[in-house]
Amino acid sequence: MWKGFVLQQSLVKLINFMKIDHSKKQLEILEKAAALFRDKGYAATSMRELAQAVNLKVSSIYSHFSSKEAILQVICFENAQKFTQNMASIEAQYNNPLQQLEALINLHIEIALEDTTSVTAFNDEWRHLGEARLEEFLSLRKEYEMKFCAIIEAGIAEGTIQDIQPQTIFYTILSSIRWLYDWYKPNKKLEAILIKEQVLRLLLRGIVSE
Repeated sequence: MWKGFVLQQSLVKLINFMKIDHSKKQLEILEKAAALFRDKGYAATSMRELAQAVNLKVSSIYSHFSSKEAILQVICFENAQKFTQNMASIEAQYNNPLQQLEALINLHIEIALEDTTSVTAFNDEWRHLGEARLEEFLSLRKEYEMKFCAIIEAGIAEGTIQDIQPQTIFYTILSSIRWLYDWYKPNKKLEAILIKEQVLRLLLRGIVSE
């Protein structure tokens, strides 16, 4: 089994850092909403449909969240926080740009495998945020992209990462992981740890046999 870029288990579990103070019912609503947004799209999902999914009256949903957009905001911004705060932890733990890049790739894989519904909504449905929150969210995404690309640039400068445009590397990595959100289910034949190792190997070593 290939082991050259396998991370420590403590790093892999960085995504568990965030303890959001939601009630049990709120967490259920967020989970069901994210699943509906993924399967039907935000615009096509009604609050009545969501209420039925969590066995509540429509009026009771509003005692937990003020609107459908409020639910989307929580999904989007909590996922944004998950990425940005984990990046800070990775930067603090590793000084080597290649190790930081490996850790970030593994972070994206972990989140894709462990939280498919919320991340899918985070990736696809953010465009439905209201203007004020949309601007804020896009600012967070841009900041994350800039920091990610800065790590790539540092690796290029020291010669450990190929001299390719950082944005090209960044978007190639993200697009190469995106399929996991739609494809992976816990009962798939390929185990999560094997998927992580294989995706990391492909992204960091390529497909050409040495």
